[in-house]
Amino acid sequence: MPHDPAKVAECRAWLDRAWADLDSAAILLGPTRPRPDTALFHCQQAAEKAWKAFLCWYDVPFRKTHNLRELGEACAALDSSLRPLAERAEDLTQFAWLFRYPGDLEEPTPAEAEEALALAREVYDAVLARLPRETWP
Repeated sequence: MPHDPAKVAECRAWLDRAWADLDSAAILLGPTRPRPDTALFHCQQAAEKAWKAFLCWYDVPFRKTHNLRELGEACAALDSSLRPLAERAEDLTQFAWLFRYPGDLEEPTPAEAEEALALAREVYDAVLARLPRETWP
């Protein structure tokens, strides 16, 4: 039985935006002029949107939030195998606001941002693996 086309499209839209954030983070970590601070923001955004795609597929409402703990816990409630990844991904939450404005913080290193990008990709891949192929961008 085919899935609801509107649901497929909404889920795909979340995943497409998550992929765009992963791609943006990778570009920002390129050799020309790396911007790990901004790349970290996109890593958080990618994980957030991937979790929201998963929740969307299962018709679990979520509020407007950047809190990856809240979103990850909701996903793990649907699929307990996601719990360890969700707990690790919580650390990305701070990058929704950290480094977004000038201040006293020490700039992150490209290595730190590469680690965050690997984690965000892991979240994205885990969500993809649990959703029907027709939802994939």
